[in-house]
Amino acid sequence: MSQAPDPEEQLPEPPNLRFLRLLVTVLTGVMILGLITLLGLVVIRNTTARAPLPDVITLPDGATASAYTQGPDWYAVVTDENRILIFDRTSGKLRQTILIEPHP
Repeated sequence: MSQAPDPEEQLPEPPNLRFLRLLVTVLTGVMILGLITLLGLVVIRNTTARAPLPDVITLPDGATASAYTQGPDWYAVVTDENRILIFDRTSGKLRQTILIEPHP
């Protein structure tokens, strides 16, 4: 039958072991806080970074917008007539028109 060791017979704890335990606990906490901070900054930065929308978009006569996208110096409107109209961001003038061919 096994008996529990007598507390008086246990070996004494080395003097630096308590310091080492505290150091590992503190470093773990710092690492967790750093990771949470980095994730928070990534989320905040990605949700607030948006390009400004143009105030007015003038489409050619009879064109109806069905989709919109933008780049750093341009924005594009996809029309119901299967055309992509690309406008200059600074002047608002039509830069290019792309006709989308129907799928066979």
